[in-house]
Amino acid sequence: QVQLVESGGGLVQAGGSLRLSCTVSGRTSSSYVMGWFRQAPGTEREFVARITWSAGITYYADSVSGRFTISRDKAKTCVNLQMNSLKPEDTGIYYCAAASRGSSLTSSYNYWGQGTQVTVSS
Repeated sequence: QVQLVESGGGLVQAGGSLRLSCTVSGRTSSSYVMGWFRQAPGTEREFVARITWSAGITYYADSVSGRFTISRDKAKTCVNLQMNSLKPEDTGIYYCAAASRGSSLTSSYNYWGQGTQVTVSS
């Protein structure tokens, strides 16, 4: 089992920044891929970004590319999402997830955190 706990959400004005963190514990593997997803009310959960735990290879959704940065800290076993130039449409619950292979599909991720709320006001 892998446990994921997100933190760092909150309320911010458009154009502002937030940094989300996901603490990883349990039976982790260096082959894991860590992802961030988000879900706005009434919509499906969507992919935001992912990173390979071992090599740190990253991939972003077009909607956040150039504004968000995903990183991992092996020593602290956490995954971060730095979000800059935030827009109201970035509002939603942000989830951290772990998968055994690289994918942007929610169905590929076996482990999920409880989520953290991000609200961007206009």
